[in-house]
Amino acid sequence: MTRELQENRTPGAIVLNMLIAAVSLFINGFGLYLTIQANIGVAPWDVLNMGLSKTLGILYGNASIAVSVTILLIDILMKEPIGIAMFIDAVVVGKAVDFFNWLNPIPPCSSPFIAIPMMIAGLFVLAYTQYAYMIASLGCGPRDTLLVGLAKRTKRIPIGAVSIAILSTATLIGWLLGGPVGIGTVICAFGAGPIMQLAFRTVRFDATGIHHQRLRDSVKVLFSRKPLEIGIDNGES
Repeated sequence: MTRELQENRTPGAIVLNMLIAAVSLFINGFGLYLTIQANIGVAPWDVLNMGLSKTLGILYGNASIAVSVTILLIDILMKEPIGIAMFIDAVVVGKAVDFFNWLNPIPPCSSPFIAIPMMIAGLFVLAYTQYAYMIASLGCGPRDTLLVGLAKRTKRIPIGAVSIAILSTATLIGWLLGGPVGIGTVICAFGAGPIMQLAFRTVRFDATGIHHQRLRDSVKVLFSRKPLEIGIDNGES
């Protein structure tokens, strides 16, 4: 990827990276679909999404969008960096899961010997599509931004403990709403991070080296005839 494209200095670069982000997040939704179809419990945030879906009688994607938008509003209130891709993330992933649920290419697993490999396969799809989404440099996901924002405000508490607190809260609320909790929830909670780290290592990707562009700078580029000179954000407010 050229420097100009990576730093979103032209309207064409931003549009292309928006497309990259959207396609990556759509495939990310397939990875999420695999973890759900494993049928042994789902990731903490999906426990909440599926709990809301069951309680309110709405599609998974609509529940996911509601949760994502709520978190995005919290991110904005905390004055954390917001990028265009965060809005794409909020909509595309959940509706991609709805699409695959409608298409129904893979039935729910009935055997743990199939379910666990499917869960792990889904986590690898999530990891590699997360890489493809992040290189667009248009913002992290709403949940990642929430974690960073809260960690900044609780400096005496390790970020790992903040993450556990957030995931535990999402899982508890989702479980109370009827979301599926099981061994798959444990696999996702403790396996997603190492799998993502392994995936990033195979493509020699350093997530900390990505400078995400703020929404306001993306808007300036899209409506300006001149390439952006300054405005690349490193994730710090």
